[in-house]
Amino acid sequence: MTTPAVPLPALRRRTTVVLLASQVLGGIGIGIGIAFATVVGARVGGDALGGLAATATVVGTALVAVPLTPLMGARGRRPGLALAYLTGAAGAALTVIAAHVSNYPLLLLGLTAFGGSSTASFQARFAAADLTPPDRRARAISLLVWATTIGAVLGPSLAAPASRSVTAWGIPAAAGPFAWACAAFATAAVIIAAGLRPDPLLTARALAPATPRSGSGSVWSGFQAVRATPIGRIALTTVAVVHTAMASVMSMTPLEMSHHGAGMDLIGLVVSAHVLGMYAFSPAMGWLADRVGRITAICLSVAFLAVAALLATTAGTSHTQSMAALFVLGLGWSAGLVAGSALLTDSVPAADRSAAQGLSDLVMSSAAALGTAVAGVVVAQAGYAWLNAAVILVLLCFAARTLRGSTALATNADRTAA
Repeated sequence: MTTPAVPLPALRRRTTVVLLASQVLGGIGIGIGIAFATVVGARVGGDALGGLAATATVVGTALVAVPLTPLMGARGRRPGLALAYLTGAAGAALTVIAAHVSNYPLLLLGLTAFGGSSTASFQARFAAADLTPPDRRARAISLLVWATTIGAVLGPSLAAPASRSVTAWGIPAAAGPFAWACAAFATAAVIIAAGLRPDPLLTARALAPATPRSGSGSVWSGFQAVRATPIGRIALTTVAVVHTAMASVMSMTPLEMSHHGAGMDLIGLVVSAHVLGMYAFSPAMGWLADRVGRITAICLSVAFLAVAALLATTAGTSHTQSMAALFVLGLGWSAGLVAGSALLTDSVPAADRSAAQGLSDLVMSSAAALGTAVAGVVVAQAGYAWLNAAVILVLLCFAARTLRGSTALATNADRTAA
């Protein structure tokens, strides 16, 4: 494989611009779709089945990562990201059709495919790191996470015009956001296919010292690569624990607030604060992970998440405290995702990175899906306070194990070269 004719700094900038553009469009589609998955699910299947619709998108994110991982391992980021966005577009279109004919199984299939858009969004952060030196890798990842802020904030505000735009064709208003999401994902796929040339992953491999791949590029190969290094295992556990802790608390907090008299407008404001914490400050988290080290940033993430759970469980009727809790929860997720993703990329050879990164997203999404399901059971059987207590206990156990296992390895991990 030959090295690119374009100078590396210029190629890095162009790659970042293309990824940012696709990430903004993808974020808009994800924002307006996921915000209304429960609504369209309840519209088609009734209130009892509304929550299952949102779960389908999370399951889809994990499922799409399985075939996407070997595809990117063999052919690069460009075909993988484009295919994931096209899968999301097809799922959004199928969701609109299902809502129109009022077919709930078809709706679940559409929403599962819709989850492919989130797979593309998650994998884009790794594409940004492909051509970036190790000492700036976390900042490159965090920039792509930050770009999601635009879509996450703008997307839900487009729901009203999106809903109105489809009613003239006899399509339920709740399906309108998915029609617009379909267009956003399709455009993101075109941007990736046309602009991500040369491919950043293939270019990074061409520039790296020759190292054999440990397997076929599948998620199993990623597991083998991660298992071979203690730092890789810490990184994989980090993204799974952080994402699951965030999703578990966040998913149950609106319900708890409603039990204390909060209306939809107030709950929406609290969720907006959570989204702000998740994405808006990710560049600061990336800078921190590069400057003070990945392990230190992960410990900060655990501290944020534990404090957030403590604030949430003692909030009671104080909706201001609930807002603060979810904001801090978002900060903890941001720090952990950025630092954990950078640490995972640091820990495996360039030839195995795409497989390890695909495994990371599969494990992260699967753990969150399981965590939110268990969270619902815990809240129903024991209460919201017990959920937060369980989250804090898991976080403390994870932090103790991480510190014990990484004390002798942290310095070497932060200096690992590509």
